Amino acid sequence: MPPRPAPPRRTAIRRTRLRAAVVAVCLAGLTPAAVSAAADTTPRPSDDRTLQRQLDQFVRSPGGPPGIIAVLRRGDDKHILRAGVADLATGRPPRAHDHMRIASTAKAFSGAVALTLVDHRALRLDDTLRKRLPRLPSAWGSVTLRQLLNHTSGLPDYTEDPAFIEELTADPRHHFDSRRLLDYVADEPLRFPPGSRYRYSNSDNIAVALMAEAATGTTYERLLRELVYEPLRLRDTSLPQGYRLPEPYLHGYDVTPPGPPEDVSEILGASGVWASGGIVSTPADMTRFVRGYAGGALYGKGVVREQRRWIAGASEPAGPGRNSAGLAIFRYATRCGVVLGHTGNFPGYTQLIAATLDGSRSLTFSVTSQINRTQAPAQLRQLRAIQENFVCALLRGGH
Repeated sequence: MPPRPAPPRRTAIRRTRLRAAVVAVCLAGLTPAAVSAAADTTPRPSDDRTLQRQLDQFVRSPGGPPGIIAVLRRGDDKHILRAGVADLATGRPPRAHDHMRIASTAKAFSGAVALTLVDHRALRLDDTLRKRLPRLPSAWGSVTLRQLLNHTSGLPDYTEDPAFIEELTADPRHHFDSRRLLDYVADEPLRFPPGSRYRYSNSDNIAVALMAEAATGTTYERLLRELVYEPLRLRDTSLPQGYRLPEPYLHGYDVTPPGPPEDVSEILGASGVWASGGIVSTPADMTRFVRGYAGGALYGKGVVREQRRWIAGASEPAGPGRNSAGLAIFRYATRCGVVLGHTGNFPGYTQLIAATLDGSRSLTFSVTSQINRTQAPAQLRQLRAIQENFVCALLRGGH
């Protein structure tokens, strides 16, 4: 089979738009047709038409994403809503088994690995960088695993480093040494004393993965497979190093006006985000993941209690309702109740995964454009309102 052609890349994306996108992600004339739910879903809830109308209006709005797919699970019942298309070139609808970049929801996976190792007593939450990763700067030595997981470490964010940004924008598909990403900021001090404040940082989850490797002598990719993918039966989830996406996939788009939407699904390689945002998965797999992860299926009650020690802090982009931060998980307190989960965004993609505290009800909400407070604050407010409505429908609906 011949290789797929590389997607076109405008200079504006490569230089201006991409530069902003990298920092935000890694921090942080077409009317698509609405597509009805698939036949394999359960009967629609009473407010289904309202939710569908909101998705349709969002994709049709100026600068709206080409596609959205939302998977709601209540016990064994599955319901799928979608709007727009998975691929503007073919017009096919989004599907639950389409691959996609999950962006910073990958941070929940590094949390799952680390907390499982804590449960197995291979790691401790008060283990320090000095103990597990002595090659890192001594000035960072007192930072603990707990502080990395709840973003109170004070580590400088490597994705904000000018040298990293310059290298990535010069060659978006550049192959980085994922295990040396923290070298970009190794000459910088901590931003604040560890534990003294909250600041979302991609460096945190790189350090978490490195600590897991150091504690076990096993690669992070293998730890993901053995501790997360296999127990939760994730069949289509991986952590690639390159820029290709497995077929079929949800195409992600840059919708910056005045030009038409541009496919940026494969514009960036994954090696530069690695444990902070490089995982590729599907809505179906992410549904299985968040039900197990938020529900505490991977480790014991003691670790679950530690994970749910909430502090002030929001995911990036912010999730629905009032956000609080735990250990690689966020609490979203909506007007209808509480769910736990994570969000993320990446050029072409915006993600939300959430579930009830027992994991019995879940929402996976995937959008095929990048929406965050830096690039589209008004659109983010609208998206969060829609997501809260979906959470309310999830919590109100019967089993």
